[in-house]
Amino acid sequence: MEAALIIAAYLLGSVPTGYLFGRFVGVDIRNEGSGNLGATNVARVIGKRQGILTLIADTAKGFLPAFIALQLEMAPSVTALVGVAAFLGHLYPVFLRFRGGKGVATAFGVLLALAPLATLVLILIFAAVVMSSRFVSLASMAAAATAPITLWGFSYSPAIVVMSGFLALMVTLRHRNNIQRLRAGTEPKFTFS
Repeated sequence: MEAALIIAAYLLGSVPTGYLFGRFVGVDIRNEGSGNLGATNVARVIGKRQGILTLIADTAKGFLPAFIALQLEMAPSVTALVGVAAFLGHLYPVFLRFRGGKGVATAFGVLLALAPLATLVLILIFAAVVMSSRFVSLASMAAAATAPITLWGFSYSPAIVVMSGFLALMVTLRHRNNIQRLRAGTEPKFTFS
């Protein structure tokens, strides 16, 4: 049961929703904009509606398997592995030759299922940074970096705190190009219009 759920979580995480929304309108999102499969690039290239749908779908990919593991009352270590599997599925999707997105929305879904109170704080951090800077990448990294401390502060299981640290590390590593552009002053700002 546990192994099956971990595998299922990875396969669900591997579903490339941003890519599929792009293909639906005849666009390979990997070749447009930043080339990322995430909601921000989808919104810039295809449209805000598709970006929102991508955000919801990518969040659900993390939320559903983690929530199921929680409802089945699996051990925190197993539940954490289920969340990590869904997250890694998004980063390294079997359906796209293991070339996926940055994992922010999927990580958000995992944390929303397993640590909802802490995730509300992370949403506020994300919103504050994106509203003040208009850099989604910076806001994503800020929220990711503060996740382990926030979860620890809310006394979540050590396994879940460690998992959040792994997610934060991987999210930051996946933003290497964004960090370079932020330093160079060439990172595009997100517009709310």
